Amino acid sequence: MDLGLQGVHVLVTGASGGIGLETTRVYLSLGATVTAHFNTQDATLKPLLAEHPKTLQALQANLASEPQVIKLIQVASSTDFGPVQVLVVNHGIWPAADEPVAEMSLERWNNTIAANLTSSFLIIREYLKVLKGASEVQKEKAAVVMVGSTAGKFGEAGHADYAVTKSGMMYGLTLSLKNEIVKIAPRGRVNTVAPGWVSTPMAEEALKDPNVSYRALATTPLKKIATPRDIANQIAIISSSVVSGHVTGQVVMVEGGMEGRLLNRPEDLL
Repeated sequence: MDLGLQGVHVLVTGASGGIGLETTRVYLSLGATVTAHFNTQDATLKPLLAEHPKTLQALQANLASEPQVIKLIQVASSTDFGPVQVLVVNHGIWPAADEPVAEMSLERWNNTIAANLTSSFLIIREYLKVLKGASEVQKEKAAVVMVGSTAGKFGEAGHADYAVTKSGMMYGLTLSLKNEIVKIAPRGRVNTVAPGWVSTPMAEEALKDPNVSYRALATTPLKKIATPRDIANQIAIISSSVVSGHVTGQVVMVEGGMEGRLLNRPEDLL
């Protein structure tokens, strides 16, 4: 099925690794023109840039910096690709150390909020500003897809900072923006795709621990860890105005049917 993404300008944030890199590949395979954002590492993007020199560009920015976000959107939209039509908000950090709220520093809290949530606000705001100047035909394809997490639905003890940022995106931002974007693009849509554990470089080390792997799958009917392609495919589908043109304000859980978390270990119940 044709998703109607041929020639559509897509900006993918956090495109250099894991879900973002695979999402970039999927959009390129569907004929989209892609701006791949990265913060510090672009080595993984270089083979794709060599393979798709006319339909892929890579731009660097620290998305927690307002001036850099403004410049990113302006530069991305001033090329032959035209204004950004589809925005995939995929970037973010997950601090590895388990820190309960009672022990969490304000510095860590603020860093996670800035890196995940404030940065998402900034990139979406600047995208909407550029969208105002797009043609009516270009606006027909307008869509924002955020990448949430099961942490935003179930919480995550030891990582409340991360969970809060994902909840904010999945519910506060998604449900507010779906009613705002239509004032700019009448058919514009906003949705979130929320994965659970995904086999990415960031997660693979943790999943080597059999206890972590067990707890990740114990409440998941499909009994498997998602691949980046599982998530990327859903992002592309929900961004398509052809197959998802009447879908907005939704959180699509891509977590194998996960029913929550195991809160206690066997020894905790003795």
